[in-house]
Amino acid sequence: MLTDTQLKRYADVLLWGLTTARSKPFKKGEVVLVRFNLDAIRLAEILESRIMEMGLNPVRRMNPTPVMEKNFFGLANRRQLVFDPPGEAELYRNLNGSIFLHAPASITHLSTIDPKKISRFTLSKKFLRDILEEREQAGLFSWTLCMLPTTELAHHAGLSDGDYAKQIVNACFLNRRDPVEQWKGVFKNAAEIKRWLNSMAVKYYHVESARADLKITPGEKRQWIGISGHNIPSFELFVSPDWRGTSGLYYADQPSYRSGNLVKGVQLTFKKGVAVTVKAESGIEFVKKQLNMDRGASRLGEFSLTDKRFSKISRFMANTLFDENFGGRWGNCHVALGASYADTYSGNVQSLTKEKKTRLGFNDSALHWDLVNTEKKRVVAHLIDGRRTTIYENGCFTF
Repeated sequence: MLTDTQLKRYADVLLWGLTTARSKPFKKGEVVLVRFNLDAIRLAEILESRIMEMGLNPVRRMNPTPVMEKNFFGLANRRQLVFDPPGEAELYRNLNGSIFLHAPASITHLSTIDPKKISRFTLSKKFLRDILEEREQAGLFSWTLCMLPTTELAHHAGLSDGDYAKQIVNACFLNRRDPVEQWKGVFKNAAEIKRWLNSMAVKYYHVESARADLKITPGEKRQWIGISGHNIPSFELFVSPDWRGTSGLYYADQPSYRSGNLVKGVQLTFKKGVAVTVKAESGIEFVKKQLNMDRGASRLGEFSLTDKRFSKISRFMANTLFDENFGGRWGNCHVALGASYADTYSGNVQSLTKEKKTRLGFNDSALHWDLVNTEKKRVVAHLIDGRRTTIYENGCFTF
């Protein structure tokens, strides 16, 4: 659905994202993993050439097809489910970059699979994510990802193939001769807003919309980050709060596809940092199983806001990468249940041990699930000195 010119521009943007997201520059001979779905093979070919030209070593991994993935979860016994190929951990300990090209041929093929089985698989792979997080904190690794249009995604979003592809082209600036320059402009503007947000001494944020009334405590040594190159596109600014200070009601009016399951109208009530009541218009049993994945799955790992002036995304896309960056009429906020982001720590990230994360209220979980609210809303920062400042209203940061 994208032209070769657009794919080459996409590759340029992805490599900008990969290099921008890393705190230390790449060195010749370093290793970059390129994971891709079958429908993304042309972009993978273009990226491999670019990576080689940079003097880096690409490692190719094609993701399983929907049939392979369904067969795996349907047939795997307990040992097969948690099996790690020889050398997998060694590869991860030597990775310097990772790019994932998401182009799903199906997003519902796992709907009949027991979510507990998928959760066991996810939990068994958490140690690999921990390896990469440690490497990223040391400045030795960065990652980015993107999504390509597919007929399956367009169908579930209720759009034609052409209209779906147009959303991606507009959002990623692939209709511009030099999309990287556009991203540099967004990056610069976002940096000013982040400096403003991080200049405040905040006791808690209060989010109010028609169906949400939530208080979020940022906690000690936190900073707002985002638009860092990690996701293409990404227009969100976010912080990983102290999960213990979350209270009130949150409502996700935007549907969400996860592990082949569609959920709608998720409503969460938080007390002392934990989601104690869970409701949903559809998919409630799946939601409950996700929140029971592990101890941290019912706590917040992220609070995010997207400014509609940045994002060109105006339709539901049936994919979290785009849906969490929805611009539309009122922008969006989203919260993520589960894992927090260590790089929202405002101190030396390399000093952030597991014990220190626990003390500061950084949440730990194998889950990270973004739930999006696109309602008209106001977000007020209640400062430590007693003052109040509206930081977000009518879909825009008030900076």
